[in-house]
Amino acid sequence: MSTTRTMSIRLNGKERDVPTGTTVRSLLDDLDLHPGMIVVELNREILERDGYDGVPVSEGDTIELVHFVGGG
Repeated sequence: MSTTRTMSIRLNGKERDVPTGTTVRSLLDDLDLHPGMIVVELNREILERDGYDGVPVSEGDTIELVHFVGGG
C-alpha cells in the first residue's frame, strides 16, 4: 500500500495533485520541462530560475508556467 502524501495545487488553471515535498524544480522535472525554457509564476510572483531547487510548492499554491517558443 502506497503512503505517499499529496497536496492539491492549481497549475495553469487546473487542479493537480503533487507529492508533498515537491519543489518548483522537481515539478518541472516531473513535467519533463527544461527550466531554461520556462518562466514560473508562483502565487503571482515570477521566480528566479536559479532558485527553483529551493522553492517549495505548498498546498493551495497557484503556479503558471510560460513556455518560450522560438521562431521567426
